[in-house]
Amino acid sequence: MELRNHPLRQRLNDEVHTRPPIPLEAPALISFIAYTRDDHDLEAERSHLAQLYERLGLPIEPSAEATHLIIDCGRFKLKWEMHGEFSTYTFFAAPLQAPRSGETALGAAPADWVQAIPGQVIAAAHIEFLTNTSPTPTEMVWQLSGRGDTQIISQIAGEAAWLFTDLRLHDGFSQFTVIDESLGRQRGGRTIQRLVEIETYRLMALLAFPVAKAVGKLLNRAEAELAELIDRMVSAATPLDERTVLADLTRLAAEVEHSLANTNFRFGAAAAYYRLVQQRIADLKESRVSGYPTIKGFMERRLAPALNTCAAVAARQEDLSARIARTSQLLRTRVDMELERQNQELLSQMNRRARLQLRLQETVEGLSVVVLTYYGSQLVQYLAKGSKELHHLNTDVITALSIPLIAGLLAWGTHRMRRKLAAEEGEAH
Repeated sequence: MELRNHPLRQRLNDEVHTRPPIPLEAPALISFIAYTRDDHDLEAERSHLAQLYERLGLPIEPSAEATHLIIDCGRFKLKWEMHGEFSTYTFFAAPLQAPRSGETALGAAPADWVQAIPGQVIAAAHIEFLTNTSPTPTEMVWQLSGRGDTQIISQIAGEAAWLFTDLRLHDGFSQFTVIDESLGRQRGGRTIQRLVEIETYRLMALLAFPVAKAVGKLLNRAEAELAELIDRMVSAATPLDERTVLADLTRLAAEVEHSLANTNFRFGAAAAYYRLVQQRIADLKESRVSGYPTIKGFMERRLAPALNTCAAVAARQEDLSARIARTSQLLRTRVDMELERQNQELLSQMNRRARLQLRLQETVEGLSVVVLTYYGSQLVQYLAKGSKELHHLNTDVITALSIPLIAGLLAWGTHRMRRKLAAEEGEAH
């Protein structure tokens, strides 16, 4: 039986199986680098990976749609993952020297190829994954106890392993030491992956912190300007003053909306990354070692305040935009009411002019009746003079008698015409 599949079914099903952790068994070395990536760097990145395939003599090259690869390079393994804003390169190698000697998995990779990876490094870490025999967790705690800098020591994975780090950069890399007690290959791979994800996501989340500082300065100035504009709006005495305030308010609204458009994604991404950090820390299942902070405690003291600042600035920016919109609406209402008042005055003036024009028209109509009566009586007089010889009529008497008759007919006709026009206008409305 053949079923009609959705065109995205296979891709969606494969998505939950992407980026699997590589099973690890101690001892092992892991080096991790995350590069921020622009859209135009994607083809360069795939081309760079293809160069590694060619360099190693591997027959298969990455496809144009691949989002993760695991490449067996002999001396080391490389796991490449493509994310929305960054790409990660994780190198795995077996140690050749004694533990704590400074050996890294990155040392097994071609240095020139690593240096030519496109993008900018946002996170990098070296991880030593050791057995619990040399050194033992107790020896590690004793070695680190005399250091003045803050050391993070905790038991993770339900006390199946020990974690040691200070989350500081040493020659550009964070340093982690994980001592395995009873992890197993699968849990070991998942634990290492959670650590590198915590390191990456915490730094990606902190990308919003400098943005929040810059936006905070803008908000301080914009809020002070908004308060000043509100005072000017209250004290505005003329329509010109209100229009000036509205123009300044529109300019301020454009600045804030421009800032929102530029920073909204960064603040939203920071919140999403921070949630991932919290989830990965919960997945570590840490247990506290007396006298030392845990990853969770460190993040709550150091990372959480920065991300809370970003969230507060984002909310403050949204609130300022809403306040400006409300103030603009209020001012536009005032301007509209003033325009309506002016329009009412204009209509009143037009009504007065129309009434005056109607009176003038009625006066002109009266004069027209007089003029037409005069010309009509003249016509009657001419007719009477022409027929005088026939009927021996007095032309002056005939003319005098015709005047009121002509005037009455004209007045009646004018009145009837006015009523007809008024009726037609009423039907039109």
